[in-house]
Amino acid sequence: MGLSNYLTGILNFVTMALSLPIIGVGIWLAHKHNTDCVRFLQWPVIIIGVFILLVSLAGFIGGCFRVTCLLWVYLFVMFLLILLLLCFTVFAFVVTNPGAGRALAGRGFKEYRLQDYSTWLQKRVDNNKNWDRIKSCLMDAKVCSDLNNEFPTADAFNQAHLSPTQSGCCKPPQSCGYTFVNATIWDNPTTSSADTDCSVWNNQQLCFDCNSCRAGVLQNIKQDWRKVAAVNIVMFIFFVVVYSIGCCAFRNSRRERTPFYGKPYV
Repeated sequence: MGLSNYLTGILNFVTMALSLPIIGVGIWLAHKHNTDCVRFLQWPVIIIGVFILLVSLAGFIGGCFRVTCLLWVYLFVMFLLILLLLCFTVFAFVVTNPGAGRALAGRGFKEYRLQDYSTWLQKRVDNNKNWDRIKSCLMDAKVCSDLNNEFPTADAFNQAHLSPTQSGCCKPPQSCGYTFVNATIWDNPTTSSADTDCSVWNNQQLCFDCNSCRAGVLQNIKQDWRKVAAVNIVMFIFFVVVYSIGCCAFRNSRRERTPFYGKPYV
């Protein structure tokens, strides 16, 4: 058996082993949590885990036992996966390129405006069904619940390094002119502001329906997608190497089944 067949089998055995914890996490999410956030995540996790398991199994059997048809299916799926990974990585960098927080004088946090982000991302949070689900997740996560204890005074709050979601969802925009009572209770200003978020804020629901909250969520998405895109670049290189080895294993298996069999490829 050629070296490429051994390597294909070993690499796919490792990915098969890695797929099992992924499936286990999805099953755990399904049984242990019942919030809308986690219900939304559990099936994609399980599907990804099962997909990796089946593709790796095809590559393992095809590489170790020289089953040409399984290797062909494996290489075809791997090619599609590499192509999709490349497209997603480029797409992630493009849609997350615009948008950034705006520094405020004398404040430790930044504020975020929805219109600063790409149109594609804006449409994701403008959809009421999507936003209701996201808002439910934010409330379940209690992103604002600890702010009163952490920052009991106005000075402490002004110097706080709030996350984008806390800055956008837990307080009114600074332009509204609200007066600090505590981190989640603010007195109405005497003058009105042109910012529509100012009329949306209230001390019970906070700013979870504000555009600033949507912008804070998009900033978090941008940061997370940039991290994922960086990991995808590493995965892309890894998959290209595995695909190249798999092609050698496929040629070895096909050569064995021809009347002019010679030495296997590496």
